[in-house]
Amino acid sequence: MGCAPSIHISDSRVVYHSSKESEESNSPHQTNTTMSQQQQGNSVPGLFIKSSNTSTYKVRTNSSKKDKRENSQSMEPDTQTSRSSLKAAVTDVQFGPMRLHQDQLQVLLVFAKEDNQSNGFCWACEKAGFRCNIARTPESALECFLDKQHEIIIIDHRHSRYFDAEALCRSIRTTKASENTVIIGVVRRHSDREESSILPLIAAGFTRRYVENSNIMACYNELIQLEFGEVRAQFKLRACNSIFTALEKSQEAIEITSEDHVIQYVNPAFETAMGYQIGELIGKELTEVPINEKKADFLDTINSCIKIGKEWQGMYYTKKKNGDSIQQNVKIIPVIGQGGKIRHYVSISRLCNDNNKAERICERVQAESQTEIQTCRHKDRRKGSLDVRSTTSRGSDGSSQRRHSSMARIHSMTIEAPITKVINIINAAQESSPIPVAEALDRVLEILRTTELYSPQLGTKDEDPHTSDLVGGLMTDGLRRLSGNEYILSAKQTHLVPGSLISPISLNDIPPRIAQAMENEEYWDFDIFELEAATHKRPLVYLGLKMFARFGICEFLNCSESTLRSWLQVIEANYHPSNSYHNSTHSADVLHATAYFLSKERVKQTLDPIDEVAALIAATVHDVDHPGRTNSFLCNAGSELAILYNDTAVLESHHAALAFQITTRDDKCNIFKNMERNEYRTLRQAIIDMVLATEMTKHFEHVNKFVNSINKPLAALEENGSNNGDGDSVKNVLTSPENRILIKRMLIKCADISNPCRPLEQCIEWAGRISEEYFAQTDDEKRQSLPVVMPVFDRNTCSIPKSQISFIDYFITDMFDAWDAFADLPNLMQHLDNNFKYWKGLDDKKLRSLRPPPEEQLDHGV
Repeated sequence: MGCAPSIHISDSRVVYHSSKESEESNSPHQTNTTMSQQQQGNSVPGLFIKSSNTSTYKVRTNSSKKDKRENSQSMEPDTQTSRSSLKAAVTDVQFGPMRLHQDQLQVLLVFAKEDNQSNGFCWACEKAGFRCNIARTPESALECFLDKQHEIIIIDHRHSRYFDAEALCRSIRTTKASENTVIIGVVRRHSDREESSILPLIAAGFTRRYVENSNIMACYNELIQLEFGEVRAQFKLRACNSIFTALEKSQEAIEITSEDHVIQYVNPAFETAMGYQIGELIGKELTEVPINEKKADFLDTINSCIKIGKEWQGMYYTKKKNGDSIQQNVKIIPVIGQGGKIRHYVSISRLCNDNNKAERICERVQAESQTEIQTCRHKDRRKGSLDVRSTTSRGSDGSSQRRHSSMARIHSMTIEAPITKVINIINAAQESSPIPVAEALDRVLEILRTTELYSPQLGTKDEDPHTSDLVGGLMTDGLRRLSGNEYILSAKQTHLVPGSLISPISLNDIPPRIAQAMENEEYWDFDIFELEAATHKRPLVYLGLKMFARFGICEFLNCSESTLRSWLQVIEANYHPSNSYHNSTHSADVLHATAYFLSKERVKQTLDPIDEVAALIAATVHDVDHPGRTNSFLCNAGSELAILYNDTAVLESHHAALAFQITTRDDKCNIFKNMERNEYRTLRQAIIDMVLATEMTKHFEHVNKFVNSINKPLAALEENGSNNGDGDSVKNVLTSPENRILIKRMLIKCADISNPCRPLEQCIEWAGRISEEYFAQTDDEKRQSLPVVMPVFDRNTCSIPKSQISFIDYFITDMFDAWDAFADLPNLMQHLDNNFKYWKGLDDKKLRSLRPPPEEQLDHGV
């Protein structure tokens, strides 16, 4: 065709390099696509193509395999030769203090027919070392551009009978990808006519025009000028996005003005500090906005400094929009621009400790403190921790809001510094505060100086022994014995997989009864106990195979199904079947709940594939080798694990560590062996974090952080309405790295203790199993002369309904209210309500058993 030898024309009418690299990175996807479909998929309106058939525009891919093979074979030798002549693909560009790396430029030529001009640009691209694509039709041009996002597009504007070049340019300009793209229009040379205006081309979105000249050196010179002119400028402008991102996310208030002090930019921190919206400030002179100190001599001092190009830094008072006066630490920097003159002023400010603000905070704290004192006798103590429901759209009454804990109020403030800075601010505010306010602040400081900021305080033990014992057993590390006696768990090696368990099972040869038991595993009401019976207490392998296949875990980890099967077998073998509760059935149940939560729409929008993989693996291993005893028991007994992990998150640390030990020591079950190192480290950290999140001592911390960082911001955005452009704000709340961690922690916590939200029969079964495990621990503690962590769990005196009511009241309701507000789980909340009424009904009748007498069971549907 008389074009560069490294250029190849496909039957899709899109031209691309035929080398392997180009096939992978340069070739657009070749699919049979109608123009209407193209517009729907890429939202590119306004494209008008002149053709004999204006209803459908197909990208043809009907060439035979033989033709393609012969074509590629004939091009290969030339491709190898031309590739060696390309210049370096990456260029360093200095942009102020930033060093940028510019990749090899990509050029898209849009010519309906091959001619000398198109060939000239082909050869020029080859000579310049640019990657080149040629599109023959507007639809293929649009497809190619959206796929490759070229830096330069050259459109043939000479032949209007083939397509409307200006309409194509306008369509490209409607895409976000074209924001920094240089578009050139090739126009006819008219030697005998008056020069035509370029304004129509500019209006259509062209950057400039090129008067046709097929001379290769002319085309080459044009490309080189573009590279070091418009393309380089656009490349630097694109890098400005990172600078604006830094400004937008900065916690310091930033204001940029012109040399005439006209406000050009303020960041969100400035809006927050001053109470203005950006639209109220942009384009106005500083004198029009009453935010600066009005002492003329002081302002003259500042101006005399900055107008000679020097920075000024100091403190002055400014007024907010509402009239409040605040003190700021301000730095003003002149920016030198064109002609060596000052073109901008950048002001960076940070709020100082303000006594007036501190006093207002103190007054509010005291008012709320007095209210809290009046209501502290209310027996529903779980409200004293945090009323999560007040953050949701369902609303809350005033009485529940007044029962927020002091820590919840502290977290509702906008505080950027560590807790020590908060204490210092309060101390400073006390000096000039009235006596009642100072006394209230003393109480606040007393609360803040405690270590358990997130744990609600219980009343006396006599008031609710079930709750006190339950919380004490789950949320403390127990009391150290002084007798020197030590309880040592049986020193055993981790379990190998017995030969009987290594039968070659896969998704294709699962026994019919087991397959039937897993038919509805995608639904919440799935019966894990039916699967436990069908698998002879080995549900984890079978359910794991199906769950992991549904989420494509093997594909993500790049491991075989046999490796996954071996891993599931060895993990399940290290769960203790002798435990009534913490066995592989519990692990399978948590895995099922985790998968169910991952399928909820908002969770899917929030988490990445690696998060899903981490969640499913963490659920599988989160209680591996659990001894059937609590952390408090192990610490009191001086067990080897408690000594190893310094009495801190003993079991959770052991579960995570052991899971990786038994996974990585044998290639046959090492599901991570084919992962890239950095990806493996990221996945490992996420798994460990989720397993450690199941430790109950941090329960209220995780719930409070989830509510304050996710529930409350989302509720505020919903209250503002969806028509205010808050889509990006919602996305930022959901997908920030810190919030994704909180969401994953909350997900596995809810999955781990979701038993009260299961259908009634399953809820009753799980309640019986956990009670039996606690009974066995109490028996063991008495037998070993150890402190009894939960005296209420004595098998001879315990009321199971009371223990379930306390557990639901104290741990479950608030947490699932928050999770329901996020993930939308009405069926779970209905089960929770039904189950609570069931236990309350038994307790009202003074029954201590799992079920009512046989004659009453029909009334309950049990």
